[in-house]
Amino acid sequence: MPRVNFEELLEAGVHFGHLKRKWNPAMAPYIFMERNGIHILDLHKTAVKIDEAADALKQIAKSGRKVLFVATKKQAKEIIADKVGGVNMPYVTERWPGGMLTNFPTIRKAVKKMTSIDKMMADPSQWKNLSKRERLQITRQRAKLDKTLGSIADLTRLPAAMFVVDVMKEHIAVKEAIRLNIPVFGIVDTNSDPAPIDFVIPANDDATKSIELITEVMTKAIQEGLSERKVEKDNEGSKEKKARAKKAEPAKEAAKKEEAPAKESSSEETAGE
Repeated sequence: MPRVNFEELLEAGVHFGHLKRKWNPAMAPYIFMERNGIHILDLHKTAVKIDEAADALKQIAKSGRKVLFVATKKQAKEIIADKVGGVNMPYVTERWPGGMLTNFPTIRKAVKKMTSIDKMMADPSQWKNLSKRERLQITRQRAKLDKTLGSIADLTRLPAAMFVVDVMKEHIAVKEAIRLNIPVFGIVDTNSDPAPIDFVIPANDDATKSIELITEVMTKAIQEGLSERKVEKDNEGSKEKKARAKKAEPAKEAAKKEEAPAKESSSEETAGE
């Protein structure tokens, strides 16, 4: 069963591309027609691409790896923070910090700095010994770090994939991912080049409804993957338990056999007395 139907895509305005004069010829295979100087995307192809991307993200989540979502444009920020935060995946909605992936150890140091500030603030003896000015400076530094890196605090290693809302706007993030051979999933509008993107989703990357619908499908697929992973882990745990119990059975039987003669001999001694 398709994850999204034609009517839902149509209602969300996923089919609206950019003006004809702004188009990228590489997007021609995904364009259905032109209307009033605007390119209209082929929603049948979009639906297929959404399914492909969602299935791939589900498998990544099922394997226990992370997917980094990137969307710094105004109309996508809240949607990403809400939907992606709900499935505990890292995301970037503020300015992309250059070198975030290619210089990942430095980013991790900044995240550790944030953690050490939190520890300091939680320790009354340390925090109270600081002057009012020092506390204010540290609080401001913490807020700044949290704004840019708070949503990736749990990202302890490079992500297995990256999902980008506007591949043209987030070109620096896309370049870093490509350089590190990290697969890129992206909402690609008619003005963008789909060539560097591994999983192209031809769709309107400006309309809030379009972004919300596609993001919701992706996060639901991730949630499916996480749920299946949990079920498999639980099954493995119960299997291990059963295996341990089975291994312990011969030892229990042997112990019982040892106990039996001992009981017999003690009852004989009692009778003799």
